Amino acid sequence: MSTEDINDLLQIKRDKLKNLQLQNKDPFKEVKFDFTNYSSDILNDFDAFEGKEVRIPGRIMSRRLMGKASFCDIEDRDGRIQCYVGKDNIGEEFYDDFKKYDIGDIIGVVGVVFKTRKEEISIRVSKITLLSKTLQTLPEKFHGLTDVETRYRHRYLDLMMNKDVRDTFVKRSNIIKEIRAFLDRREYLEVEIPVLEQVYGGASAEPFTTHHNSLNLDMFLRIALELPLKKLVVGGLPRVYEMGRVFRNEGLSIKHNPEFTSLELYEAYTDYEGMMELMESLMREVCIKVNNTDKITYGEHEVDLSKPFIRMTMTESVLKYSGVDFKTIKDTAEAKKIAKEKHIKFEDRHEKGDILNLFFDEFVEENLIQPTFITEYPIEISPLTKKTPYDEMFVERFELFVVGREFANAYSEINDPIDQRERFMNQERLRQLGDAEANMIDEDFLLALEYGFPPCGGLGLGIDRFVMLLTNSPSIRDVLLFPAMKPINNSNE
Repeated sequence: MSTEDINDLLQIKRDKLKNLQLQNKDPFKEVKFDFTNYSSDILNDFDAFEGKEVRIPGRIMSRRLMGKASFCDIEDRDGRIQCYVGKDNIGEEFYDDFKKYDIGDIIGVVGVVFKTRKEEISIRVSKITLLSKTLQTLPEKFHGLTDVETRYRHRYLDLMMNKDVRDTFVKRSNIIKEIRAFLDRREYLEVEIPVLEQVYGGASAEPFTTHHNSLNLDMFLRIALELPLKKLVVGGLPRVYEMGRVFRNEGLSIKHNPEFTSLELYEAYTDYEGMMELMESLMREVCIKVNNTDKITYGEHEVDLSKPFIRMTMTESVLKYSGVDFKTIKDTAEAKKIAKEKHIKFEDRHEKGDILNLFFDEFVEENLIQPTFITEYPIEISPLTKKTPYDEMFVERFELFVVGREFANAYSEINDPIDQRERFMNQERLRQLGDAEANMIDEDFLLALEYGFPPCGGLGLGIDRFVMLLTNSPSIRDVLLFPAMKPINNSNE
């Protein structure tokens, strides 16, 4: 359809609205419609509704106009239901008005539930009210559009035209509800901590920067939830969590959005082993609650949550998938030599532990399809984690991988303020060398540790990736209602 034809159609819609307003039938003056049921109530329990009057609002998604009687399908929260609109039932004036309605208009119908000769559950309309007039034309086959950018940019159209998309976001809400219920049963306290921070930390990431005018102070959008939550544990709240937005100034991909939802929780008197048990139980129980099974289909993979999750140290996994045994590598120089032989790119500042992690990224991660805890991370990439008791070059940390992606990160938290200060000082050194993702020194956090921080386990879970897994969604943008997008003039739209 040409631009000129579209403009003509839009003008016709505006002319229809103007005529309605001249007749004192302005739909935008309608302020309320008391409805009794959703379409699913009727469709799922016809016997209980047959012959009874219902009141249903919805958007006209199709219509079949005839002489003295017509049909239309209206869509509400749960789906579509057919409406039989007869001149004899609603009167000639209202029937003539109905025939001028457009696909996309929002109406409220009152009528009796029945089945047509073709056995389709329907509503025989006795009263119809135009509640909102569409001034645009709906896509005819929106689900088939190849330009997915349009779906993400105009999410309201995507939701309107694609029931599968609506179902995904309903499931997302249910997943979050079940996570909260799981933590409630374990007596965790949900708290709220600041989004704006003077000192950022808790993750290796570059922050977004803003400015507080009244204080004349540069501030940062939080990159993690960790440090404030640990301060609450110091203060005597032994089990705390927040599920909220986190911001990282990073690129866009099917796995990354600069604004995302994270769950972080901290529990006193446990360690990363306790966090492993919690994470495994949480994932399994939430999946069963929302999907009615402990099996997951994700793309071409079948994931089984019923079995105990696999456990491997990072060193073991690198040996398994690359053939390189870092236990036999003496120092950083030798690690860099082997990295060059394996065509692994590294920076001058990288040490042996950094090189091990680069090997993991290159050779291991994509192979971890079934749920796998990778444990014992090198100290160089874990500035907030307690050392293992048998090797000070490694820490008590795990990350959970499923279908080749990381979903969760957990530690036995450092509670030694002297050790923590040394780690922060090393992070500051890296910042001076140009590492924009290195942590800042948080003096107030160090002070809190000096008052006494009990042994503690902490866990971070990426909610968006978890939702992707449980909804079989290939891209993070499929589970974010409003993903980050390039401006239209910079896009292909």
